[in-house]
Amino acid sequence: MGREDKYDPIFKALSDSRRREILDLLKERARTTGELVEHFKQLDRCTVMQHLSVLEKADLIIVRREGRLRWNYINPLPIKELHDRWIGSYADGAVDLLARMKREIEGC
Repeated sequence: MGREDKYDPIFKALSDSRRREILDLLKERARTTGELVEHFKQLDRCTVMQHLSVLEKADLIIVRREGRLRWNYINPLPIKELHDRWIGSYADGAVDLLARMKREIEGC
């Protein structure tokens, strides 16, 4: 069995639709754990906390405590690293193609 890739926790975290939904909510704005628990009425607090723990271990969220409140913020950097590693070079090629097309059209 090979060593664990540094991206494994990120892929694990993103594999669950509820965790992706949490990230979508945090993309809009930071939220307290209580707000997230309220959003996921079908889940108990313990389950929401477990999902947040997986996201935190994958470094996809940053947690700040203010008194009794636990604020959760999205950390998009690990997702950007995934993009840069596997998608970025393809995106660069598409931009180059569009630039060539623009030059050809303008040259007519």
